[in-house]
Amino acid sequence: MSNHMNPDDEGDDQRALELLAEQAEERVRRAWHEGRWWFSVVDVIALLTESPTPNKYWTDMKRRVTDEGFAQLAANCRKFKAKAVDGRMRETEFADTQTMLRILQSIPSPKAEPFKQWLAKVGTERLQEMEDPALAAERMRKEYARLGYSDAWINERLKNILVRNALTDQWRERGADEARDFARLTDTPHTGTFDFTTAEHRAVKHIGTRQNLRDSMTPMELVLTSLAEVTAAELHQTRDAQGTWELQRDAGEAGALAGNARREVEALTGKPVVSPTNYKQLRQERQRELQPPLLGEPEEGEGEAT
Repeated sequence: MSNHMNPDDEGDDQRALELLAEQAEERVRRAWHEGRWWFSVVDVIALLTESPTPNKYWTDMKRRVTDEGFAQLAANCRKFKAKAVDGRMRETEFADTQTMLRILQSIPSPKAEPFKQWLAKVGTERLQEMEDPALAAERMRKEYARLGYSDAWINERLKNILVRNALTDQWRERGADEARDFARLTDTPHTGTFDFTTAEHRAVKHIGTRQNLRDSMTPMELVLTSLAEVTAAELHQTRDAQGTWELQRDAGEAGALAGNARREVEALTGKPVVSPTNYKQLRQERQRELQPPLLGEPEEGEGEAT
């Protein structure tokens, strides 16, 4: 038997991949969160297995695959609200590219391999962004603009993302465990800055735990959050902090500094920095920003046809 690949077969494979990619674009819900793409697990299962009950398939799969590593990956899935077939927003599990690739290994489907290629195609954008962060910033800028945020808000949010990523990178390098320590290390400077825990801040803004708190912060709240976090990162570097105790100490001192700044702002403006404004109001700002200024009533004779 010849090992030479038939050109027609190669063309068929390419057409199959293109068809799958088209189906995936239409049928697999995606969410951009924490700097990477997340994919609806049940949508992928429905596409690859044609199961009439993909939710049950996923539940059975998690029960059936007893590998400890798989269980951990399954636990890494996040629940996001997404539009269901009935048009309602419902919570469903999403997996990032790395987790999804591991899930695919446990799905016996001839479509799995071309789907991996589709994931790789989608992931190429991310790789390009890692080489050139300006691409990621520009894409996020466009996405936030599409959602309706103002240019001023977007600028502060993008700065905050860079500061946050630099800080969490330090935490990992200096011995913090993401699952165990990051929430506490985040809450400490936040509480020092605003005199509210992140949970209390959410309550003020009337948002749930699935909504990103920072996407509901005003520009001033974002600036102060960045001040606390960039200060914490500077203290970590200056002191060569190692382990959660030292990182927590620096986070507390950084929060105290940003808290003093907040109180000075409040004294000057006469109003609290923490605002009930949330993403719903913030997403209307771009419409106001793009709205042409209202003109006064035309004087007699103005605007008349000549």
